[in-house]
Amino acid sequence: MTTPVAVTARGLWQSSHPGPTCVVTALALALGFAAGLELWRLVLLTAAVFAGQLSVGISNDAIDVTRDRIVGRSDKPIARGVVSVRAAWVAAVGCLLAALLLSVPLGIGMLGVHAVTLASAWAYNAGAKATPFSLLPFLVSFGLFPSLATLSAAEPRFSAGWAVVAGAALGAAVHLTNVLPDLDDDGRTGIRGLPHRLGARASAVLAALGVAVGAVAVLLGPVGGGVAEVAPASWAFFVAVLGVAVLGAVAALQGAAGRMVFRLVMLSALLLSAQLVATGGALAA
Repeated sequence: MTTPVAVTARGLWQSSHPGPTCVVTALALALGFAAGLELWRLVLLTAAVFAGQLSVGISNDAIDVTRDRIVGRSDKPIARGVVSVRAAWVAAVGCLLAALLLSVPLGIGMLGVHAVTLASAWAYNAGAKATPFSLLPFLVSFGLFPSLATLSAAEPRFSAGWAVVAGAALGAAVHLTNVLPDLDDDGRTGIRGLPHRLGARASAVLAALGVAVGAVAVLLGPVGGGVAEVAPASWAFFVAVLGVAVLGAVAALQGAAGRMVFRLVMLSALLLSAQLVATGGALAA
C-alpha cells in the first residue's frame, strides 16, 4: 500500500524536473573530476548542486501552479493536487537551504557563487522567464557553473575564461530549447520570454550555434587555442557534439517535437563534460 508520504515524495521528485536535474548534477560531478577534487569535496559538490537543482525545479512548478492548471498540465503533480502548494514550497526552500549548507565546507567563494547561481535561477522562475531578458539568468548561472568545481578545490580559483564561455553558451542553448515544448501553453498564460519572441525554429538554430560555441571553447580553451595541441580524443568529442547540434537544428527545422531537441542539447552537455574528464583539460584559471 502506497503511503501519503510516498505519494508526496514521488510527486515532489516529478516536480523537480528530474531529467535536467540529473544532467546538471552529472555535469557538476564531471567538472569536479576535471578539477581534481578530493573525494569528500567531490561528494559535497555533487550533493550541493543536486539539492540546489531540486529547489529550482520544485519552486518553478510551485510558482507556475495557476498557469499549469489553466492549460490542464496533467503531468504536473502540484497542478493536479497530488502535492500541495504548501508542501512544494517547504520542499523547495528546504532544498535551497540544504544546498547552501552543503556548500559551506567547500569555502566562502564556492558558497557565494553557488548562492548567486541559485538566486539567478529562482529569479527566472519568479518572473524573468516572461521578459525579453529571460536568457540572462541562464547566462549567469551556467557561466558561473564551472567555477563551482574550481572554487571547491583546496586552492580555490575561478574557472578559466574559456570554461565561462562554454558554460554560458551551453546555458543559452538549454534555455532556447527548454521552452520549445510549452510555447503554445506559455502564450495562453502570458509568458513571453526571448524564445517565444524569436519563435521555435529560430530558437532551435540559435541553440545549435550555442552548442557549437561551447564545443569550440572546450576544444581549444584547455590548450590555449593551439589547434596542433588538441588531443585525438578531444577531436572525437568535438565532432560528436557538433553532430548532435546539427541533428537538433535539422530536427527542429523539420518540425520535430521540442522535447526531443531539448534532450539533444542535454546530450551535448554530457558529451562536453565527458570530454573534459577524458582529456584532462585545465579547468581553473
